Amino acid sequence: MKNLSLKELNLGLSSKKFSSEELTKFFLNEIKISNPKINAFITIDEDKSLQQARDADKRISQDNMNELTGIPIAQKDIFCAKGWKTTCGSKMLDNFYSPYDSKVIELFNQCGAVNIGKTNMDEFAMGSSNETSYYGEVRNPWNLDYVPGGSSGGSAAAVASGMAPAATATDTGGSIRQPASLCGLTGLKPTYGLVSRFGMIAFASSLDQAGPIAKSAEDCALMLKVMAAHDTRDSTSINQKIPDYPKNLDNPIKGKTIGLPKEFFNDDLNQEVKIVLEQVIDSYQKMGVNFKEISLSNSHLSIPVYYVIAPAEASSNLSRYDGVKFGYRAKDFKDLEEMYLKTREQGFGEEVKRRILVGTYVLSAGYYDAYYLKAQKIRRLIADDFKNAFKECDLILAPSCPSTAFKIGDKTEDPVSMYMQDMYTISTNLAGLPAISSPAGFINKMPVGFQLIGNYFDEATILNFTHQYQQITHWHQKTPGAAV
Repeated sequence: MKNLSLKELNLGLSSKKFSSEELTKFFLNEIKISNPKINAFITIDEDKSLQQARDADKRISQDNMNELTGIPIAQKDIFCAKGWKTTCGSKMLDNFYSPYDSKVIELFNQCGAVNIGKTNMDEFAMGSSNETSYYGEVRNPWNLDYVPGGSSGGSAAAVASGMAPAATATDTGGSIRQPASLCGLTGLKPTYGLVSRFGMIAFASSLDQAGPIAKSAEDCALMLKVMAAHDTRDSTSINQKIPDYPKNLDNPIKGKTIGLPKEFFNDDLNQEVKIVLEQVIDSYQKMGVNFKEISLSNSHLSIPVYYVIAPAEASSNLSRYDGVKFGYRAKDFKDLEEMYLKTREQGFGEEVKRRILVGTYVLSAGYYDAYYLKAQKIRRLIADDFKNAFKECDLILAPSCPSTAFKIGDKTEDPVSMYMQDMYTISTNLAGLPAISSPAGFINKMPVGFQLIGNYFDEATILNFTHQYQQITHWHQKTPGAAV
């Protein structure tokens, strides 16, 4: 059961080879074995998971099932789930039990999937290594001394170690694709607006987007088929027909064109990563795909622009955590102002406080035009670069990360070095485009991925190209060995 695909698990359930309750008990046992070493989960509730599994078995016995009915799915602890502790990796929400379901949780419940647990993450999704969580760092299943990436490191580590068949995640600046790359998985960040943000705890509202992390493009297609839906409770949710993503996986790709941004393939690219990417290009060329050099001339401005816009939105979104209505409240204070100050000082971690301070500064009177407004103008230029590029190609190929996973603690004292981990992913978030990271090989026994970026709402093509690559390679089938 541990290494079966979602499609194979579905076949096992529909053919009565095993029940959802048996399957759920299997993965709960895997969590008991591996989670003490990896720390991928914050909350496990066996009673709730097993009740969902028994409900799923009833649906299956009545032939009322779809692709994910009865299959355990790990949920990032950023999604509100009714009756479940929902922390967003923060002390600020350590006592918060959600009274309602997010739209994403609703959709998985409606299809009869089983919530196997809530996964660890960087606090309020702010981090690239999963070291800022109040619940401790997550460890990479390929080498327990290394980070799994962030902020969805718990979701990635849970799937890579076999504690869950697939997981939900979110991507504000690379938080699906970067951990997917560092853990040898496939991770898809959809177009902004395709998946509802209702009930997803906000970090940077114009950038946040939910998506799947799984073993393969086929698994991601099945997950996205459930997650993508219009929602009137999210004003940025797009109302349009959702394609049948699994059905398009085998479409021919011969004669299509992939663009190679010259700004990503310059002398700054790690030479070992470059060799892996050249092998990916060679694989696609053998399938009849053409390549063309393109330019994303403003992409070098992505990180400074992101670290103005995202903290600005975070400083606004996180102002609600003041100890009044819910969440953490400081115990000793003499008046209301001191209660606010102590609550936020004690409830937030250092990285969250750093970003709130930066965001408050760039939004303050006298600095708004100089920083925030200018950043928004450059964001438009970055999006226009992609718009022009897609006149010349169907998809864009890029590195997912500058390197493989690094050791725990290596970058915690150098925030700028940590921020550079997202140098190849952030521009896609600023433009609101979809992108996927797929396994492409190993460097010094650690996984490395490549990224395919698509045009707006063209997830079907991204999944199609990735699936075709995974049909002639075996990197996505590799699993960690002795570490777990």
